[in-house]
Amino acid sequence: MRIVDEKAKKQILEFQKNEITEYYVYRALARFAKDENNRLTLEKIADEEMRHYHIWSKYSGKEAKPDNIKRWFYVIVSAIFGVTFGIKLMERGERNAQESYTGLEDLVPEAGEIQKEETDHENKLIEMIDEDRLKYMGSMVLGLNDALVEFTGALAGFTLALQNSRLIAMTGLIMGFSASLSMAASEYLSVKTEAEGKNPFKASFYTGIAYVITVIVLILPYFISRNCYFSLFSALAIAGLLILMFTFYFSVVKDISFKGRFAEMFIISMGVACASFLIGLAVRNVLNVDI
Repeated sequence: MRIVDEKAKKQILEFQKNEITEYYVYRALARFAKDENNRLTLEKIADEEMRHYHIWSKYSGKEAKPDNIKRWFYVIVSAIFGVTFGIKLMERGERNAQESYTGLEDLVPEAGEIQKEETDHENKLIEMIDEDRLKYMGSMVLGLNDALVEFTGALAGFTLALQNSRLIAMTGLIMGFSASLSMAASEYLSVKTEAEGKNPFKASFYTGIAYVITVIVLILPYFISRNCYFSLFSALAIAGLLILMFTFYFSVVKDISFKGRFAEMFIISMGVACASFLIGLAVRNVLNVDI
């Protein structure tokens, strides 16, 4: 059966294009999957997308080509940031389109069924995908949060107390690496006693590496510029960007609110930095230290 209404036909062709694009994304990810269960899950989702494509094509009477730019974008994003993030980001982009399915139910009786499968069945399949980076997300959050809160505060305090970029960088590195080892050890002991099925070595590694990477990124401005106040401003700007990026990543893979979590992390990190800056000012004035 073909749809005569041109507006509806155009909408259906757009749905077809989305389905065939997502089919190729899932097939590509399935080929790259090392875990057998993940591969089978991705192939199953791909088959669902192809079945939906054929339903839409029955009503449009036309074939549709995939959007190759979107196709490779999501494949590359999945390769870098993980399959679950890439897939959920793609599915999030299609939610508005899925909401339009109900408006076509008079012309396409299967539209409601397709929408239900898109929102229920495929989401359940996506949750079956097993990735280390998601299993140890809590460990990464711990390392990143602690580094952002503690280290931005420490840098602010060091900046006012020491007022020497190289000295601040050296002090920060020593403190940062020591803190990362302490955090990793604490996470190892914590996971080992919790018995949640996680590997304590992996958990401690993810916590430690998240902390170290954050420390290195935040301290870089102090090696580049001799103006310690400019370096502090740059470090705080980088901290804000890291919070933005990680909160977005976390909100996508965990399906939680982005704005609320970002505001919370940003206010806490910047609040600690401001408090530490004032403490540094007080210490410098009280002890009358001039470096």
